[in-house]
Amino acid sequence: MSDFTKNKAMEFPRIVDIGHDAIENVADVCDKLKFGNSGMIITGTETYRAAAKRIEDMVSERRSISTFQTTNATFDNIEKAEKAAREQNAAFLLAVGGGSKIDIAKMVAKKIDIPFLSIPTSAAHDGIASDRASIKSEKESFSVSAVSPIGIIADSKVINEAPYRYLAAGCADVLCNLTALNDWEFSSRISDEKISSSAEIIARHAAEEIISNCNYIKPGIEESVWLVLKTIVASGVSMLIAGSSRPTSGSEHMFSHALDVIRPDTALHGEQCGVGAIMMMKLQGGNWERIRDTLKTIGAPTTGKQLGFTDEEIIRALVMAREMRKERFTILGDRGLTKAAAERVARSTGVI
Repeated sequence: MSDFTKNKAMEFPRIVDIGHDAIENVADVCDKLKFGNSGMIITGTETYRAAAKRIEDMVSERRSISTFQTTNATFDNIEKAEKAAREQNAAFLLAVGGGSKIDIAKMVAKKIDIPFLSIPTSAAHDGIASDRASIKSEKESFSVSAVSPIGIIADSKVINEAPYRYLAAGCADVLCNLTALNDWEFSSRISDEKISSSAEIIARHAAEEIISNCNYIKPGIEESVWLVLKTIVASGVSMLIAGSSRPTSGSEHMFSHALDVIRPDTALHGEQCGVGAIMMMKLQGGNWERIRDTLKTIGAPTTGKQLGFTDEEIIRALVMAREMRKERFTILGDRGLTKAAAERVARSTGVI
């Protein structure tokens, strides 16, 4: 018998603070994590007013803190944020905002090798806790390896004040775990790709929690935010365990990336993935109606029209989807869908 040589390293957030007025604890969390004396906030214009200004005031009582305002997670903006952090000799970062601000912080933290706190002001997708960053170029978006946050502070009161559409999109993104896990299982059957049972259990539980509680997820109810945040953080943790986005990202995400290529910034990432999950679950032979009905109950889009895309664009995205991540095997197979097959699945599920 050969010697056992398996080894795996995982990094997880040390502090996760979720709930009402959680941002009031930011300065204390910085102390607990023994952050250095100089830090930088990465935020946006709206999110500065929503939360970052308050955080800036609190942290500045104990540490030197600067603020860098930015927009989308592009390579250019990452470079600018990195330059600003180096100029400030930042020993830590506070990412205050939506997914793009957190993604920029992940990349800058990796480049400079400093810790960062993830402080979301909306719950539009499951990147709050993960070590993956979605970076945009002029034509497409890339999922790249970054670093996970050393801590997460998610204030349900702040997030409840964001448009409900973002919360619904976050629910849709978590629901996609079900189709992503099916794709992962398919891949393991025909290749040597291994499935992490721990990551699979956590990702599936997160999606099932959304389905079980969908009737309680409503606009303007802070407890709805609490329910969703727990599943979003769990999804992020499943990726950290797996060492990849496999538990939460499959063919439905490839469809969403194709839509981004066809017409960028038309709908939210989670919204696009949710509609994609309806069709991919149909292709996988699963209960696609369950996903569709859950999305409807939550108030997330279930059709191409609701996303803002034409029938032709939806079909085109389905055909293109396989090319988005050629190295990842999914239900789309090696060659992807033909135009006829794409139209059939889109029409049979009511997406077009």
